[in-house]
Amino acid sequence: MVSEPETDGSRVESSSRRAFIAGGAALGGALVAGCTETGGNDDGNNSTGGDGNGGSGDLSGEIVITGSSTVFPVSDAMAEEFMKQHSGVDIPVDSTGTGGGFENHFCPGNSDINGASRPIKDSELEQCQSNDVEPVEFQVASDALTVAVNNDADWVDCMTFDELSQIWREDGAQQWSDVRDDWPDEDIELFGPASTSGTYDWFNENVVGEDHGHTAQHEPTEEDNLIVQGIRDSPYAMGYFGFAYYQSNSDQVKAVEVKTEESGSCTPPSLENAKDGSYPLARPLFIYPNESAVQQKHVYEFLKFYFQKAETDMVSDIGYVPSSTDLRDENLGKLDELAGN
Repeated sequence: MVSEPETDGSRVESSSRRAFIAGGAALGGALVAGCTETGGNDDGNNSTGGDGNGGSGDLSGEIVITGSSTVFPVSDAMAEEFMKQHSGVDIPVDSTGTGGGFENHFCPGNSDINGASRPIKDSELEQCQSNDVEPVEFQVASDALTVAVNNDADWVDCMTFDELSQIWREDGAQQWSDVRDDWPDEDIELFGPASTSGTYDWFNENVVGEDHGHTAQHEPTEEDNLIVQGIRDSPYAMGYFGFAYYQSNSDQVKAVEVKTEESGSCTPPSLENAKDGSYPLARPLFIYPNESAVQQKHVYEFLKFYFQKAETDMVSDIGYVPSSTDLRDENLGKLDELAGN
């Protein structure tokens, strides 16, 4: 079931590459790029053991996580910390994009949890259920989706939704001066998520607008650090990504403030502004475990750990708004209900 709905089928390998966030957030040391070796079982089976209350050796098995590049650093940090306490559990985390994770891994039954930067679509739910996969929605954090330009783009500090839509829609503005007459007569170079990304979907629906389609004239990638690099290296570039990637690269690119007709004022992206609702590009972040996976002790214990830690500075240190106490308790109650506890 979905609670509160808002390529190939190969199982992701346990040595899945860890995405790199330049200058990444500290969590007892930086989140390190590259593969993380773990103490998981050699056979990779989802076996369980012990009561789940102790440290090394009490649990064993594999938990495969795919999905959103925005949610990736949170799930990756949760996995690293959980594996420190439970060396018999192996948790590969792969940044596939929200849609790519649902379509190619989670819904075919080849991953246990999918991160998502927007709610699951009806078509994805149908695909999952056709494979006897029942996704369950849990909100774990909030994000201040950030639009960024080159540090030398001194002509732009704040933009409206309509101006952003002009740039990112099909057959939209080609040069900066197409948006405002006093902006440069220079081509806009766009870097952004691929169409498999939940960030792409959210931006398309909420910023580009339902009357327009998202432009295909941009450099698409599921690697948000590549978006940062593209903007940094091109004086007339623009891109967008989750706030954590901006926070880790705030010296490399410049965030654009966003103005709405309702507020009449320009608001910068920040955790505080996302939390109080004043930042107009704030959005929820989710994970979707498979209901059947929750029945396995090591998956249940990991999700319990995840929801408890999601309300702490562990999330804000990465660059997202932690869940509230009420949301934590709601998630834990829903988890216990699914597990039959």
